[in-house]
Amino acid sequence: MENYISIGKAAKYLGVSINTLRVWEKKKILVPERTPTGHRRYKMSQVESFEGKKYSRIQNTVFLYARVSTQKQADAGNLDRQIGRLTEYASNNKYAIQAVFRDIASGLNENRKGLQKLLKAVKETNNALVIIEYKDRLARFGYAYLEKYISDFGGHIVVIEKKDVDEQQELVEDLIAVTTSFSARIYGKSGGRVAKKLSKVIESEVTASEDNGDGDNPGTDS
Repeated sequence: MENYISIGKAAKYLGVSINTLRVWEKKKILVPERTPTGHRRYKMSQVESFEGKKYSRIQNTVFLYARVSTQKQADAGNLDRQIGRLTEYASNNKYAIQAVFRDIASGLNENRKGLQKLLKAVKETNNALVIIEYKDRLARFGYAYLEKYISDFGGHIVVIEKKDVDEQQELVEDLIAVTTSFSARIYGKSGGRVAKKLSKVIESEVTASEDNGDGDNPGTDS
């Protein structure tokens, strides 16, 4: 007797999003059967024989996204090296890169130009594969919302590394950027002096934490 599975289980088995399966159905690539109530059901034998991951590499529109927090990091070559690692990963996995999006901005900034262009491209493409180095390259907070947004348009994200070795330093820089912005709004012209004082406090607290062994060891994964 033939075994049938739901669209959710089929997506998990093939390593793609549910919306990707819907796109494949429209394109007659992988067509499920329907229950009397209209629910999709895939034959297990059909899913097992379908080389979904191989096919997705050919069919997906591949985008790279890279970000650093400051111009200083970009000038030091960090952004270019990050893009180089993403490009190497795509090449090793036989992905054809459609476009590269980049930002020099805090991960707390939701209005990054590169990010907005990426999200627009994802929406227009409907089958995007977004490759990033670390989750916080895409967003310091709210990553899950961006992941769902991309999934809703038939795409998915590939994160090639588990942990950013510069995560603590970048978080400090993000906090300083937010502090400077809010200080300027609250205190006006004197906000710069307030921001400098608060920035020194943040940096000294982080340094003290590292000296006491409370910080992460950049060379190891937890």
